[in-house]
Amino acid sequence: MIINASARTDIPAYFSDWFFQRLKEGYVYVRNPYYPKQITKYLLNEDVVDSLVFCSKNPQPMLSRISLLKPYHPYFFVTITPYGQEIEPHVPTYQQVIQSFQELSRQLGSQSVALRYDPIFLNKYYTIEKHLECFEDILSQLSGYTQICIISFIDLYAKTKKNFPGIQEVSYENQKLLAKAMSEIAQKYHIQLKTCAEAIDLSAYGIQQDGCISRQVLKNVIGCDLKDIKTQPLRSQCHCYPSRDIGEYNTCMHGCLYCYANVDKKQVILNYKRHDYLSPLLIGHVHSDDEIKQAKQESYIERQLSLDI
Repeated sequence: MIINASARTDIPAYFSDWFFQRLKEGYVYVRNPYYPKQITKYLLNEDVVDSLVFCSKNPQPMLSRISLLKPYHPYFFVTITPYGQEIEPHVPTYQQVIQSFQELSRQLGSQSVALRYDPIFLNKYYTIEKHLECFEDILSQLSGYTQICIISFIDLYAKTKKNFPGIQEVSYENQKLLAKAMSEIAQKYHIQLKTCAEAIDLSAYGIQQDGCISRQVLKNVIGCDLKDIKTQPLRSQCHCYPSRDIGEYNTCMHGCLYCYANVDKKQVILNYKRHDYLSPLLIGHVHSDDEIKQAKQESYIERQLSLDI
């Protein structure tokens, strides 16, 4: 099983102590975001967890304890964007995140840390030229520290429109202009450019569209092939290998205007105050009327040997 920690919030940045406590105790509880009384228990041990996947804008709080993650074949997506505090109020400067990225790569290897440059949007300040200038600056510093960069263009979910008034989608023409130029930059620094869950086909520019958490990526990280698991993706155009998310929506304190995981700033603050790093739940505690079910878990590592005859 692949544990995603997490697409719903930034666990490395804000909940590192909780996560390492969960590893120590060997399990985690996850409240169903659609049926809050339902809780799923996931075991966290090497027999059933093939890889831990992290998504973060600030992995620095985990850097001193990376050795504790190594038995679980960790894979980090680190998001670095050129936006200022008017867009990302509590995200460190991208130069600070680059330094954390480099340290992660030194500890885990370039195959275990991927760059995310997303979401891409355009306005009077963040122009195509501005993006390309910053993109080259970032990749020039990460050359040799990563093998993959994921790009994506902003999706206008209802919550995004609410929190980021006036934001507009990037036209197909501008997506192609950016993709062509960014691909050339990535090739210059020997980094493979990919998209994930994007409707537009950018393969003409050498940009792959096989999922950010692909079976091949995980094979490179784990060192073993994985079973061919077929599941229905949560988002159209998503080709990622199946995983289980242990995060919770409305909990990330970065405050990014474009965030799809936060709906209400006040609710985020209230939830964060309810966090207890000793609780098996990310937010709050188990209630007497909660229903806890043990997840069906198994390793996806392909242990059968095939012989070419």
